[in-house]
Amino acid sequence: MAERLYFYTNGEVVRKQTASFEWFAGFAVSQKQKSIASFHEMIRIRGKKPLEISTKSPVPLGVKLSAFNLKLNGIFLECVFQSSKVYENGGPYVDLLEKTPKDAKRDERHRSSGNLKGFRYNGVDWALRPTTAFYDYIYYEAVRQNLTDEELEELTQYDAFTDIEFNDKKGLNTQARSAALVCTIYRKQGSLPEMTPEEFLEMHKSVVKG
Repeated sequence: MAERLYFYTNGEVVRKQTASFEWFAGFAVSQKQKSIASFHEMIRIRGKKPLEISTKSPVPLGVKLSAFNLKLNGIFLECVFQSSKVYENGGPYVDLLEKTPKDAKRDERHRSSGNLKGFRYNGVDWALRPTTAFYDYIYYEAVRQNLTDEELEELTQYDAFTDIEFNDKKGLNTQARSAALVCTIYRKQGSLPEMTPEEFLEMHKSVVKG
């Protein structure tokens, strides 16, 4: 058995919950999708309709919404995130913008540059709190650039979001939470309005509750 977080929306706020489910060991996509199916079955029992947000998703929209596939201004979102990190002893490492998402995430400087202090993107500095705000912001911007109205309407057919690789004991940011936030905003406003970083932070404080 495994226990993972999922993120859900009631149309007003984003919250998190845990679910226990049968885990299928192995790195093959087929094994990951078995685990996803088991995870989603437990979420459906609770009255939610889940969507996996990752390259392992069985739904094309979920694959497109992966940070390894989404692009922000033509650059893979994962690379934007990793290249924006500011550490005690270095960063941001803007050369990571030219790496593959996997290489950008695994770059050894993330482990050798001291503690993470914040983020810097487009000349704007972001603090570590509110937790996940910077990641959610760049994810939101990438979705605004890449999803059609039809795909956004499809997204609102779901109200729970998972990322089978996310382990909250090892990390804070997850595309599942970000997708839940995007869904919430689109449900409330019927669009994804352009927001300054300051406007996004204010919205984030009122909407993300988990």
